[in-house]
Amino acid sequence: MFSLSSSNLRFNGSKQRNKDLMMNNLLKQLSSRVTLNKAVKVTSHLSSKLTSPVTSRLSPILVTSLQLSLMLTLLLMTLPSFAEQSYSIGQSASASNKLSAEQLRQAIKHRVILGDSDQAQNKALASTRDEVIKQKNQQVHKNISARLFKKMAETPKVNNTSRSFSDGTFVIYEGYAQLIADLDLDGYYQTFSVTFDADLITYNPYDKAVVYAELYLSENGGPWQHYYTTDSFVIQGESSEDAFEVYSTLSQGFNPNHYDVLIDLYEVGYANIIATYSSDDSNSLYALPLESSDYDIEYVEYYQETHSHGGSVSLTGMMILMMILAMRQLSAQRKCCRYWPIQGLMT
Repeated sequence: MFSLSSSNLRFNGSKQRNKDLMMNNLLKQLSSRVTLNKAVKVTSHLSSKLTSPVTSRLSPILVTSLQLSLMLTLLLMTLPSFAEQSYSIGQSASASNKLSAEQLRQAIKHRVILGDSDQAQNKALASTRDEVIKQKNQQVHKNISARLFKKMAETPKVNNTSRSFSDGTFVIYEGYAQLIADLDLDGYYQTFSVTFDADLITYNPYDKAVVYAELYLSENGGPWQHYYTTDSFVIQGESSEDAFEVYSTLSQGFNPNHYDVLIDLYEVGYANIIATYSSDDSNSLYALPLESSDYDIEYVEYYQETHSHGGSVSLTGMMILMMILAMRQLSAQRKCCRYWPIQGLMT
């Protein structure tokens, strides 16, 4: 009976594990990005399947109401995932108040709670790379745009030079990515970082320039989509101490897929790209397995109390048996005590 109980427990545990996996997969599917056309098709299919057995029993008005309810429910579940949302923080490696990786991740979590996304800060543009380049070229003909004016106002001061190096030689010497957070352990990460080292090549190794970078992601070889604009920072000659790092958490709207990274470098106040670095230059920026956090749901085990009848019956039977033996022993002791004086007289 004990062996039967153990097998039942293993079987129930296996069933529970399958239920947990199905539950988590369902949550991931419900939180995935679905287009409006797909949502309509899915709801129509579900409503036809669910209402066909009861169509003959319900009035057409009730059937239509049920179909509309299903459609609205699914649309409400999928609407929050239509827009892309990301949270990024960048800093120069040479900054005196440089934050640690853990501090940066905590700062990103705080921004997620506040809803202070890159999109809300105009740090992430809903544009392709070609559109961003075209926009910058148009800004040149408008004198100075509000965005470039803001950047110049935030520009770090460089004391030893005031001239531009936009006609000089800029290069991105190195760039690499690091994968950081994958809650559901499916191999796709919601948090990652990109670090790059930009250099200014002139005759004077102490020359400095003020630059910023536009960062892009390409999903599975598709068009480059802008995801972050860095703050302005200073680079000096070919120094390796002025590298810049950007930590990002993809919060919404990024399918589980492989993404390439591209970095365009600009000198503040000028619209021309002065250096580019991408997955063509480094394998570290190629085919990063990424997904937004609405896909990266942490695995949760759903516990359910189970009862094994075989073990319960055997345990109950043993207790009853022990009680019977105890009662018999007690009865025998009483009988022995009752006849003990008679046995003494006979002896």
